[in-house]
Amino acid sequence: MDKTISNLSHFEGQEITLKGWVYNKRAIGKIWFLILRDGTGLVQCVVVKGEVDEALFNLEADLNQEDSVMITGSIRKEPRSVGGYELGVTRIEVVQHVTEEYPIGPKEHGPDFLMSNRHLWLRSKRQNAIIRVRHRVIKAIRDYFDNNGFTLVDSPMFTANAVEGTTDLFEVDYFDRSAYLTQSGQLYGEASAMAFGKIYVFGPTFRAEKSKTRRHLTEFWMVEPEMAFCDLDKDMDVAEDFVSYIIHQCLEHCQEEFKILERDTSKLEGIIPPFPRITYDEAAKLLIEKGADFEYGSDFGAPDETLLAEQFDKPVMIHRWPADIKAFYMKRDKENNDLALGVDMIAPEGFGEIIGGGQREDDYESLVNSIRHHDLPMEPFQWYLDLRKYGSVPHAGFGLGVERTVAWITGTKHVRETIPYPRTMSRLEP
Repeated sequence: MDKTISNLSHFEGQEITLKGWVYNKRAIGKIWFLILRDGTGLVQCVVVKGEVDEALFNLEADLNQEDSVMITGSIRKEPRSVGGYELGVTRIEVVQHVTEEYPIGPKEHGPDFLMSNRHLWLRSKRQNAIIRVRHRVIKAIRDYFDNNGFTLVDSPMFTANAVEGTTDLFEVDYFDRSAYLTQSGQLYGEASAMAFGKIYVFGPTFRAEKSKTRRHLTEFWMVEPEMAFCDLDKDMDVAEDFVSYIIHQCLEHCQEEFKILERDTSKLEGIIPPFPRITYDEAAKLLIEKGADFEYGSDFGAPDETLLAEQFDKPVMIHRWPADIKAFYMKRDKENNDLALGVDMIAPEGFGEIIGGGQREDDYESLVNSIRHHDLPMEPFQWYLDLRKYGSVPHAGFGLGVERTVAWITGTKHVRETIPYPRTMSRLEP
């Protein structure tokens, strides 16, 4: 077993060496304390005059924040210390002294400065905790699908066609033709579902939306399950079970991170199925009753989503949307041809849409007409149309945005903090 701060309980009473960086230090008379971080957590290291040689005791004056060090000492239980353990120091080896002042200090820094120093900001306690929760979310995503009969089938990053429309595509020069960075792996996911039954696509997606809101990135991660022989109702069943699983995996494994983030987890503990389900028409009526400036037939803006979410203590699923504002591949409701069998899941606490999905059009002629209605070129979709010619079946799926989900779970207001190195309209570095 690796000797790391995260598993110190296994080494109580033993002398071990920890490798990491100086997070903080303070001195009180004949004792000084060093807070060490090693990427897995923080631990207090105690140096006592008389128990170590003079050179080691005097080292405190020379150490700087982020000096890389290897510290040897014995592990003992100490409930008052961070993590419940501390290390009684017998030796410190400095790997590198930091000779310049570390850019990120205890004073207040503006968001632009912090984002420009994102490669260093990730070392801070709060940012580290957010990314650790992200890791748990991603593990839960994979575990859920792997344990429920889904096969991971990756989709390409370069595509010749749009998925959600052509207005927010990143176009790239692809030898002697144009290609686009993918908006979604869904179309290829549908093809894969016809080969494997139940699949999921998981990877980065790209949207060239000129949006500067706290909910948008130009590059974000999305998981997209797709299921053959599946309708809208079953799709919503899977979506709510899936989201509940993610939440409870985080509640089980991320309590230390939630403490650092000061997250009120009571708001997450009740996230268990069933989730409320309302139609678009019901949602529109609710908004108007609550005094929102909302026009029927339009998509919901961030204030609309927040207002709707405030009416429920769980994520709310809004289904059966006006077909004109949904993607070309959405199947129409047989009870009302003006409605598409789509669903959006809105997270509580004002974190907005985390899932978009629905039942796909499985009829060849209907899909051809929809592609024409949306003024899309037919040629790039010929392979996609093949799926409706050779063994077409009812099928459905959805996409969950990782960053918005992490923002909700951690209580982080801006998605730029939920991905290690965010990409926005104005930021391409670091």
